This record gives sequence, C-alpha cells and structure tokens, in this order.
Amino acid sequence: MDYDKLKGVIEGLLFISGDEGLAAKEISEITQVPEDEIIDLIEDMKADFRRAGRGIQIVEVAKAYQLTTLPEHAEYFERLANSPSQSTLSQAALETLAIIAYKQPLTRTEIEEIRGVKCEKALNTLISKQLIREAGRAEGIGRPILYATTKDFLEHFGLRELSDLPPPPVNLDVEEARMEASALFGKADETRND
Repeated sequence: MDYDKLKGVIEGLLFISGDEGLAAKEISEITQVPEDEIIDLIEDMKADFRRAGRGIQIVEVAKAYQLTTLPEHAEYFERLANSPSQSTLSQAALETLAIIAYKQPLTRTEIEEIRGVKCEKALNTLISKQLIREAGRAEGIGRPILYATTKDFLEHFGLRELSDLPPPPVNLDVEEARMEASALFGKADETRND
C-alpha cells in the first residue's frame, strides 16, 4: 500500500475511533504495517495538516492518537453549538434518549447493547442539550457512569413526570419506533415554537 493511501486509511481510522482514539500498536495491527512506520506516518500527517492549514489536527493523549479541532477555532464551534438550527436531534440522539427515558438509569455499554452501535456522540449531544445527566456510578468493574433524563427533558417534551411517557410497545418494530419518536419530537418542537 502506498503512503498516501495508508495516510488516508489512518485518518479514517482516527475519525471513526472518536474521542477514544487509537494507539499506534492498534493501527499497526489493523493495517499490518510496523508500528514504527505508523508513528512516522502520523508525525508526517501532523506536519501535512499544519502546512495545509487544515481545521483538524492529530494529537496524542494517553498514548492514543485522536483527531481534534484546532483550539483557535473554538469560537466558531461555540457559535455552531448555540445556533438555533442545531436545536434538532439526530436519529441516533433520539434513539439514545428514548432508551434512557424508558430504562434509566443505565450505562453507556447498556445503551450500546440495546442500540447495537456506539453512542458516545449521542450522549455528548444529549448532555450538552441538558436532556440527560450523569446519575451516579454503577457497581462493578470501572464503576461506569449511569445516565438518566433531566428536568429539562420533562419540560422540553411537556411531561409532568416520567410516568407520563407512553408505554413502550411490547413487540418493538424498530422502524415504527423511529417514526413515532420523530413524530413525538416534532410535536415537542412545534409546541415549543408556539
């Protein structure tokens, strides 16, 4: 594999690894390229990003490489986060919120087992919108964080208490549940905008 293609593969791997990042050893195992070559390539990619004036950078945190934004662009990201167009929730965030609402408190791992995919970004979105909160720690190895809904969640959806949530379906059809969640969240947005 040529170096430009390998750099693209590494960039993609770092992108999908998110906040957890990947160690050079993991990238080496995935790409089947020696670890010292991976480290050299990442250093070269860092320089490439700087030279090209890219909006992202590669940083090493706790021996794992991550893609991050540049600190000097923070004001623009804050504007995006606070813009009215960002008030809607993605399908992943909606699904994650529904799981938490009905099964709280629960850990990220439990949510991911139900959804079948990672949910770190959705959790971060829901926390930033103050729809969920950290509700303590679970017993067991690592004492993972438990998540639960907030008072803002109840207010946003016009609920007096959690028992006002409609009962979950017995035989869950995922596509039907997605449509119902979209309808519920759409009504909440309309009510809020009136």
